Amino acid sequence: MGNTNEMMIEFDSRSCNEGFARVAVAAFVTQLNPTLEEVADIKTAISEAITNSIIHGYENEVKKIRIQCSVREREFSVSVIDYGKGIEDIEKAMEPLFTTKPEKDRAGMGFAFMEAFMDSVEVISSPGHGCTVHMKKKIGTGIIPFM
Repeated sequence: MGNTNEMMIEFDSRSCNEGFARVAVAAFVTQLNPTLEEVADIKTAISEAITNSIIHGYENEVKKIRIQCSVREREFSVSVIDYGKGIEDIEKAMEPLFTTKPEKDRAGMGFAFMEAFMDSVEVISSPGHGCTVHMKKKIGTGIIPFM
């Protein structure tokens, strides 16, 4: 695995840390020379995953969120991990417009946005055991070489 580079950060589940996490992940992915659009896609997906952890996983209690990133060749991988209440029905939770907190004015589009902006999204969770969202994105696939 000599050509893999990894990074991990852990921070409090406060909404003010969402921007920090987005910038840290964006800074890490710059080594792949992504387009501005690719960076924006990744930052949006990270924001959605962190917001889910804060609002749903921890229900606004202050606990820890961990982000693990790696790059290998042109592939960027990221996991957003919380140790909160977990998800009972992952398939249902991933349906567009489904939300367990309609009173919060949340659109229920978090996972749909993650899936739209990343190449793959995998959710691992069970009640009482937190949630891990694994996402991957190939960087540089849309670049047409100048001939």
